Amino acid sequence: MLDISKLKLNEKVDLSKYKSMQYTFQKDRFLTFNKIMTIFGIVLLAILFLPWTQIVQGKGYVTALDPGQRAQSIESAIAGRIEKWYVKEGQIVEKGDTILHISEIKDKFFDPLLLERAQSQITAKNFSLESYVEKVKSLNYQIEALKEERKLKLEQALNKLIQANLKIESDSIDLEAAETQVVIAERQFERTESLEEEGLLAKTDLEAKKLQLQNSLAKVISQKNKLLSSRNELINAQIEISSIKASYQEKISKAESDKFTALSGQFDTEAQRTKLETDFSNFNVRSGMRFITAPQGGFVNKALQSGIGETFKEGTQIVSIMPIDFDLAVETYVDPIDLPLLHPGEPIRLIFDGWPAIFFSGWPNLSYGTYGGEIVAVSRTMDPQKGKFRVLIKEDPEEQPWPDVIRAGSGARTMALLEDVPVWYEIWRKINGFPPDYYTPQESNTDKNKNQNSKK
Repeated sequence: MLDISKLKLNEKVDLSKYKSMQYTFQKDRFLTFNKIMTIFGIVLLAILFLPWTQIVQGKGYVTALDPGQRAQSIESAIAGRIEKWYVKEGQIVEKGDTILHISEIKDKFFDPLLLERAQSQITAKNFSLESYVEKVKSLNYQIEALKEERKLKLEQALNKLIQANLKIESDSIDLEAAETQVVIAERQFERTESLEEEGLLAKTDLEAKKLQLQNSLAKVISQKNKLLSSRNELINAQIEISSIKASYQEKISKAESDKFTALSGQFDTEAQRTKLETDFSNFNVRSGMRFITAPQGGFVNKALQSGIGETFKEGTQIVSIMPIDFDLAVETYVDPIDLPLLHPGEPIRLIFDGWPAIFFSGWPNLSYGTYGGEIVAVSRTMDPQKGKFRVLIKEDPEEQPWPDVIRAGSGARTMALLEDVPVWYEIWRKINGFPPDYYTPQESNTDKNKNQNSKK
């Protein structure tokens, strides 16, 4: 009621008669309220100075610590059509057990005698290859024979050349002897002619000397002819050597050309045989892929492809298998602002979905139903889909064991315990949106193991 009137209500009406006014006008009641508020303020002030444990929270799910122990989807390496299932969902299989039989859907592999025909092609190529090898060997023998024959022919021609040189030398000597005889015959003829003019010798003697001179001249001409003939034989011997070299070089070159042609055919046949062997091996391996087997023992979670006659492509997921024995771990995700606060080897608290837990943020000692864990790895790259960093946590052997009935894929909440700070500081940090205090962690278990290994 606004106090704008000069009339006083309490002067005209006795308010003490009313019960509510009686409680309002009691001064003892104000004293009690003041005491309660004072005590509340003191308690609140005391609470502000209590220690508060900063935490980093995250949400994740249960997984396996070893990548080989996690649920995996078996994929088909080839395209095919489902013919028969050998397992059911929920069934336990061993490594190598047949899960599914598929058939080919590509016309290239329809032939039921594909392997036999491929093997026959390989056999034919082997025979062809052997033929080329034998042909190369024969040509090598032919080349060696031609080289040996050329060597003998050249030796024979060289002998003729030597003989021609020797004959030229002999004919030259004979020519010089004939020319010497001509000189002697001319001198004897001149002396005989002088003596015949003086009357000391008969004319028959002069005629005999003249005849001897004519014979000597004729012999010189004959020796010159022999010398020219010998020189022609020398030239013929040289021509024969060149002819032998050219002829045998042509034969050897032709044989070598045939040899290289045979080698080319041999290498080409070897390449074709290798390709056929590769195709045969691929066909053989592909035929084994028609039966999809379990890569390891485990539990058949779900058949991702169903129905007889259903077709699928290469790389299609067929069935999901979860190993029976595996080490539990928790995969959680934290905000980028909290990443520098997490380090491998540090302890962490977990709450699993389905297990009742009472957790007091800031006072972990008062919490109930949480389990201990240890950080194994902190991702160095951000998950593009979640926009957070991945943290892998394993069971802390010194804490209470994790529940045995936890299954992979169950949800989990994680709380990493950081430094202790006053409550007022934590409130001030939250109001201003500051991150938890950065700190240098103590030596983690991982670092301890590294140091011990380095010392050894």
